[in-house]
Amino acid sequence: MDHKNTAAAELVRSFILINYNQLDENVVTLGLKLGNFLQEAGWFAEAEGVLRSCRNICQESLLSNFLQEAGWFAEAEGVLRSCRNICQENNLAFHWSVKALENLTERLPRSVIVDILCQASKAHVIKRQLPKAELLILQALYRSRELCKEHVYRTKFLNTLLDYAFFLLNSDAVKRSVLVYELALKLKQVLFGSENLQVAIAEDELAYALYVNEYSSGRFTESRRHAEKAIQTFKNLLPENHLLLTSAHRVKALILEEIALDSNELISVQFYKEAELLHQNALVLSLKHFGENNVQTAKHYGNIGRLYQSMQKFDEAERMQLKAIAIKEKVLGKDDYEVGLSVGHLASLYNYHMLEYHKAEKLYFRSIEINLKLFSASYSGLEYDYRGLIHVYECLENFEKMTEFTNKLSEWKILRETNELNEPECHIDYAKPSEPLGETMAKYYALCSQ
Repeated sequence: MDHKNTAAAELVRSFILINYNQLDENVVTLGLKLGNFLQEAGWFAEAEGVLRSCRNICQESLLSNFLQEAGWFAEAEGVLRSCRNICQENNLAFHWSVKALENLTERLPRSVIVDILCQASKAHVIKRQLPKAELLILQALYRSRELCKEHVYRTKFLNTLLDYAFFLLNSDAVKRSVLVYELALKLKQVLFGSENLQVAIAEDELAYALYVNEYSSGRFTESRRHAEKAIQTFKNLLPENHLLLTSAHRVKALILEEIALDSNELISVQFYKEAELLHQNALVLSLKHFGENNVQTAKHYGNIGRLYQSMQKFDEAERMQLKAIAIKEKVLGKDDYEVGLSVGHLASLYNYHMLEYHKAEKLYFRSIEINLKLFSASYSGLEYDYRGLIHVYECLENFEKMTEFTNKLSEWKILRETNELNEPECHIDYAKPSEPLGETMAKYYALCSQ
């Protein structure tokens, strides 16, 4: 890597040569290890090629029955799903996760069971099927904790903690997610030291959770510190412009934008320029790896649109948000969570800056409809929709509607406060034993039938 060799591509070519000459369980074992290595190192396309090859061996060779019995087919399905999930191929990711779950039995290696449960949980989170995601990730957490008694599996538990924090963050339990991310980071630092890729990934994920948690307070010191530490470690350990840098660049850019909003003009200009450069770099990498019609690419367009709104480049902001919405609708459908986010951002642009109040009104209602469909009436994002509509109706002098949504905002605040009071402490009962897979899958299929 230091000498710009294409190490990942060479490894894949070497594996394919072995694959053609020797079709047995040892090849599959090697392929799964290589696929996992490439995935964790961030070479997702190469990892997918190796894992597809493993899957083809399992399906097409005389070893199919043996390999499926031994659990290799389930692992190949599950890990391949994970790569697809990272690449935001959501429908395929969900398909592979379900295929892996269907192959789960207690005869599989325990670490494989944890991997598949974690990967399936993340796919269900992306589909916003949160009850199923919670069921799967909690069982993965209990099982990985049991594995922790054996030192070799300690990293499995820490990675499962990160997946659990990801679930909490996407379930609107932001404060709890921050606590779990902080715990996972501390444990990874103890295990790996500070200058480590695993630690940098945890720093990056914690930085974003802190950014979301601190959004209303405007205090971004901690989130910025973690984002900058992640970027520095990625730069020290990875090739230039590696894909893993896109996430850290995005998080730091979001933070700088928020800091700039509350800074003097000189500092604001400086921070906006740096944020724009970070967002543009992330977009270029996303286009290179995923192409135009991809959720990750759409997110970067939307982020640039929000930045341009802050920079008062309103026409460019509108163009970016419309592009983000078009891609997300094409890839995910019209009622997805990601579509709702972009619709809300465009509504804000029309409402507060372009004075297109009727357009904003229509978009706010669409955002509310998506949020209520996917979440509860206490969902945090509804606050921005209700406040936006209050402003719209104030400007349109429709005081009846303004009063209606002022009341809705008050009702939302009561629900939110009640939920926060009743929200359990972020305490994980590590002593709780995992349940048999049969019970977990019975609960899963019961949720599927609802």
